[in-house]
Amino acid sequence: MGNKKVYRLGLIPGDGIGPEIIREGTKVLEAAANRFGFSFHHTEFDFSGERYLKTGQLVTDEDIGKLRQLDAIYLGAVGDPRVPPGILEKGVLLKIRFDLDQYINLRPVKLYPGVATPLKDKGPQEINYVVVRENTEGAYCGVGGVFKKGTPEEIATQMDINTRHGVERCLRYAFNLCRKRNEKKTVTVVDKANVLTYSGDLWRRTAQEVAREFPEIKLDFAFVDATCMWMVKNPEWFDVVVTNNMFGDIITDLAAITQGGLGIAAGANINPEGVSMFEPIHGSAPKYAGKNVACPLATIAAGAMLLESLGEFQASQTVEKAIIKATSEGYIKSLEAGKMGLSTSEVGDLLARFVKEI
Repeated sequence: MGNKKVYRLGLIPGDGIGPEIIREGTKVLEAAANRFGFSFHHTEFDFSGERYLKTGQLVTDEDIGKLRQLDAIYLGAVGDPRVPPGILEKGVLLKIRFDLDQYINLRPVKLYPGVATPLKDKGPQEINYVVVRENTEGAYCGVGGVFKKGTPEEIATQMDINTRHGVERCLRYAFNLCRKRNEKKTVTVVDKANVLTYSGDLWRRTAQEVAREFPEIKLDFAFVDATCMWMVKNPEWFDVVVTNNMFGDIITDLAAITQGGLGIAAGANINPEGVSMFEPIHGSAPKYAGKNVACPLATIAAGAMLLESLGEFQASQTVEKAIIKATSEGYIKSLEAGKMGLSTSEVGDLLARFVKEI
């Protein structure tokens, strides 16, 4: 028993349905840990709207110091209708991403068997790609300002920051991932280089330079508006898509609907050299909070990504197989909250059981 690996896991249940889905995600992680001979030491962090309203506190520098000591972070959802928009997002999500330099946002776009997609004549064979989004630069840096606020002459600027360093490490991650996936061996850089010429030029030149180190991988370029069309019309064209912060934010929501909706779409904020954070990409859904009706599959899928990042590949694959069993064999009627035919905790129990048995 002395050699058993113990991972330090930070839990951020957050707001709304967050605590419920993290409870079920953790249940499945524990089942995987028990089966494959490792364990988790949990530390819970209360970064919620409730705490903010009571104390005025969000994520402090001291909190960031504690998060740095972890092996991984598991996040539920952030967002409270009682708190003005932007406060929790900037004070929790963006602070953690920026301070821990989680410079990759990774979004697998995978349609599982048995899950309905609104795309006609497309199935799991056609919808299986991954979006690599630059996660710490772009228009989300908060560089800009307001002049003559509240007057008819008001000016607002928001700078789109792209550094060679930031762009290159994001592209290099995408190429390495494409090599590891070993599928269509194509990296598609998504931009708007015909209009956003300066940033587009930096991304394209850097991509061409990085591509020379990966001769077996094909490099493609696509404008973001055309990409949105092709994600609907020909999702099978894509393998690894790489793009800037804002475009990545937008196209991954479109992608989520094609893979069956927010009930199953998982994401990761990755620092390949540091601490990464894993989450469902849906919000806190306050109207369903506390009702035990939200679909936890996206959170459980994020847990599979978390296991993979720790190097627990067998455990990760087993969790994914459990999700596929649940969707393909009709255990879950729908991924919509309240329409699953099971409660949130029943889905967690089912998946934990599958992880033990598969």
